[in-house]
Amino acid sequence: MILYRLAQQLPNLISLARLLAVPVAVYLILLDELLPAFWVFVAAGISDAVDGLLAKRMKLESEIGAYLDPLADKALLVGVFVTLGYVGQVPIWLVILIVFRDVLIIGGAILFQTLTQSLHMQPLFISKVNTAAQIVLAAAVLARPALGVPLDSVPEILIIIVAMTTFLSGAAYVIKWGWMAVVMEQDD
Repeated sequence: MILYRLAQQLPNLISLARLLAVPVAVYLILLDELLPAFWVFVAAGISDAVDGLLAKRMKLESEIGAYLDPLADKALLVGVFVTLGYVGQVPIWLVILIVFRDVLIIGGAILFQTLTQSLHMQPLFISKVNTAAQIVLAAAVLARPALGVPLDSVPEILIIIVAMTTFLSGAAYVIKWGWMAVVMEQDD
């Protein structure tokens, strides 16, 4: 019985492990221990795909998972990007854009829930693309010094992709929630 319940919570436990990996990755980057930071980050990034796959394929989706998974993603990506910006590995303007988008989404979700009492966490496709692009960019930036990988212009191209998907994702949430609020207002 205990193993069955544990198996039911496996996607949530993976999301929790990703959340706990955040301070480890940040600490390692700050210590300039980029090889272990790279592997912690890669494992955390892979765990994002694994927990989602398990939840959907094994029908283990839960309400807590709907909140825990994006929280773990945001904490990981914001923590790593702020740290990479601090140590000069990514442009500060990109860090500001990423953080602003996440604050906008979190603030919008809280406001929408407060006003409507009907928020259902469902990530948009562009948001999933943005998360994947941010994971690839952070891994590429860490891979350069950690593994000695000569990536030349790959991070610069990824920076443009991340900037575009970050902007589009933030705009899509504002439009979606704004439209839903207008529709709900008209129904009253």
